[in-house]
Amino acid sequence: MSAKIFLLVIFAVSILAPFYQAQAQQPAKIPKIGFLGAGGASNFWLESFQREFRKLGYVEGKNIAFESRYADTKYDRLPALADELVRLKVDVIITPGANDTRAAKNATRTIPIVFLGTVSDPVSLGLVDSLARPGGNITGFTTIGAALAGKRLELLKETIPKLSRAAVLWHPQNPGSDQQWKESQLRARELGLQLHSMAVSSANSFESGFRDAAKARSGALFVTGGGLIANNQTQIISLAAKNRLPAIAGRGDFVELGGLMSYGPDQIEPYRRAAVLVDKILKGAKPADIPVEQPTKFELMINLKTAKTLGLTIPPVVLMRAEKVIK
Repeated sequence: MSAKIFLLVIFAVSILAPFYQAQAQQPAKIPKIGFLGAGGASNFWLESFQREFRKLGYVEGKNIAFESRYADTKYDRLPALADELVRLKVDVIITPGANDTRAAKNATRTIPIVFLGTVSDPVSLGLVDSLARPGGNITGFTTIGAALAGKRLELLKETIPKLSRAAVLWHPQNPGSDQQWKESQLRARELGLQLHSMAVSSANSFESGFRDAAKARSGALFVTGGGLIANNQTQIISLAAKNRLPAIAGRGDFVELGGLMSYGPDQIEPYRRAAVLVDKILKGAKPADIPVEQPTKFELMINLKTAKTLGLTIPPVVLMRAEKVIK
């Protein structure tokens, strides 16, 4: 009897061994991250996220894969691009702004979505239930851009005490930019500033926008955020210089490229925190239970070379508060 059992065991092992061997040889599934952007492919936000993600031990092709889709500011393309990422069965979708986040939300209720850029008020935009308990499949890092719009106007007024008129460059089709425009109007009244609406809807409308701002006798410029504006920073800075308009924005690279001032969250923090959020999700955490994060560090940057070109002296009370100064 024992001999029969022994033979049965040997037979079973010989039958099942190839199956288990094949299973052992199969590579582990590599998680796939999808990037959905309303702007162009050469995005600072994508490179920054990937750099921070590598610090957590993720190596492309080894233990993580990426799929990127960009609308090149053609917002009507976003729904189809979002659907494409869903069909590719990515494990997480990362978005830099409100329009792409909304497109991703409309495309899936199950794949986790992490926003990390210019989503300034995800609650009012209907992307999450609350910052503490997002609900659904979305979480991320909010830059609170609308809340900082008034602060940027304050800095312009402090820098140019006699300032009475300022232009606001904004993109009506971008919810975050639209929120900043609305918030700036409230603070402008308190500061005694008259605002000129420089609304742009395409890269071809910047020059005419600056001409209109000059006709309105604008003495300074507040540049809001969004993909269209971010993708055309060089042109905006050149036109501001041409029209001798001291300009402030929310991104530090605006100053590095020749803009006068910037005030906003630390540029690296959103990508570092978003990388941690994605890592948590890949390890099993649910976006509904991960609070939306907010900036903890803010930076004022000033370009003194640009100030000199404009014939502008930065008051010491403003200069002493700057974290970074370009001389």
